[in-house]
Amino acid sequence: MAAAIAVMAIEGSTLGALSYMLEPLFDRVFVAGDAGMVWVVGVAILGLFVLRAITSIVYRTLLTRVSLGTSTAMQIDLLRHILTLDAQFFQANPPGALIERVQGDTIAVQGVWSTFITGAGRDAISLMALFAVAISIDPVWTATALVGAPLLILPTVVAQRYIRRKTRAMREQSGERATRLDEVFHGIAAVKLNRLEAYQTDRFARIADAIRRAQIKMAASTAAIPALIDVVTGIGFFGVLILGGREIIAGERTVGEFMSFFTAMALTFQPLRRLGGLAGTWQTAAASLERLYRLLDIAPRVVSPATPRHPEPGQTTIRFEDVHLAYGDTPVLRGLSFTAEAGQTTAIVGPSGAGKSTLFNLLTRMADPDQGRVTIGGIDTREIDLPGLRALFSTVSQDSALFDETIRENIVLGRRDVPEAALARALEAAHVADFLRILPAGIDTPAGPRGSGLSGGQRQRVAIARAVLRDAPVLLLDEATSALDAASEAVVQEALERLAEGRTTLVIAHRLATVREADKIVVIEAGRVVEEGTHDVLMAHNGSYAALCRMQFAA
Repeated sequence: MAAAIAVMAIEGSTLGALSYMLEPLFDRVFVAGDAGMVWVVGVAILGLFVLRAITSIVYRTLLTRVSLGTSTAMQIDLLRHILTLDAQFFQANPPGALIERVQGDTIAVQGVWSTFITGAGRDAISLMALFAVAISIDPVWTATALVGAPLLILPTVVAQRYIRRKTRAMREQSGERATRLDEVFHGIAAVKLNRLEAYQTDRFARIADAIRRAQIKMAASTAAIPALIDVVTGIGFFGVLILGGREIIAGERTVGEFMSFFTAMALTFQPLRRLGGLAGTWQTAAASLERLYRLLDIAPRVVSPATPRHPEPGQTTIRFEDVHLAYGDTPVLRGLSFTAEAGQTTAIVGPSGAGKSTLFNLLTRMADPDQGRVTIGGIDTREIDLPGLRALFSTVSQDSALFDETIRENIVLGRRDVPEAALARALEAAHVADFLRILPAGIDTPAGPRGSGLSGGQRQRVAIARAVLRDAPVLLLDEATSALDAASEAVVQEALERLAEGRTTLVIAHRLATVREADKIVVIEAGRVVEEGTHDVLMAHNGSYAALCRMQFAA
């Protein structure tokens, strides 16, 4: 950046030198008829233009490097920071709004470097050089040219405030637009099946039209400041022509002096316009910077402890001890307590909204309890560092998160130290090898956006292969087979049973037939444990679990 400013200073000073060369051109060449000065002045002016051309290429290249490097680093820092935030943040901020923060706001800021450094480095220096030439010729003419400058102050302040307000609103609307597109494309099947094409298009059109109107108003406000500069410059030129014309006619000034002054003031026209436009550019960038700073100021509530502890190998007994948790004003868990013994399978059942999935969020510290504690091997999860804690778990959920990568990448998840033999064992254990043979590129076949290139059963088997390869001591299964047909469920269930062998396993299930063989079944209602025991014990107790079974099996 310093190099770019230095080069721009050279380019900016050439305008002053160019206007200064016009005085000998007119007085010694055109008026006095000195033929020898034609070559001197001509070579000097040619050299100035060549120097401007070279410095222009250099500083534009340097500024592009600075602006792109800065915006790229900002995007990376924003993503790194966002990924440290807890689950509640992502519940309150839809993906589209976050995408707009990371992309749209940083791109809006990106132009600040080139625009402002150009203004400070080239245009400001050009103005100083040109005014130096003008003042050296006649300070009174210079003051006359600037007589209308005070008229710019109030309109500039008003325009700046208006531009920032409209920009802030437009950035919020841009986030809504990105969210709308994300939801439409993510739910494209539902849109088509429910004939929502026109409805969704209309909703998008309203947001896009609001952004268009805001951009037009911003453009008009941004253009107002350079337009006022035009008016003020015109007033100044008029005053100089009246004053200077009289002095030249009276013989008090030469034509060369007037042409040099007039050229110097004329050359200030474009730098002044550009500097006037900086007010609008800065307000646009400032609104985006405010949004970025607000995001960076959000501190993660779930952090690693200063002095972490780790459970002993094999000590994976899990205990929930009088756990309370609320999302906002809505209580989810109300004094929940139970134990999942190491090496055993514990099933969590209950009606929808009872708080079952919240247990996995607490275990993995996607959230922390408001009261009570969760322990693994006798150690509070808040005393374990986050990477170490999450390394204890393998998770397979109903909606397996696959990325738009190859099947191989979706299983190894960026690891480069996976032996081919271990990968092959994971593929066999999860029955992924069964369908790889029919894929065009085998394990290197792209899974498609969100795994859309695979069937539901295939996606689940890829997720299981990922869990097998991870080889974590605790297995979390969240409705892992509920969305599958009977044939796929049988294959996936067999793979899950093989995966659960020797591991502490927690299973969330609505289909009670899949948890009959669990070592313990914990029944949750309204955020509390109401029953626990084996299937036979709970059926004999004839309580909530037995009622759920009768209702489900009768259906």
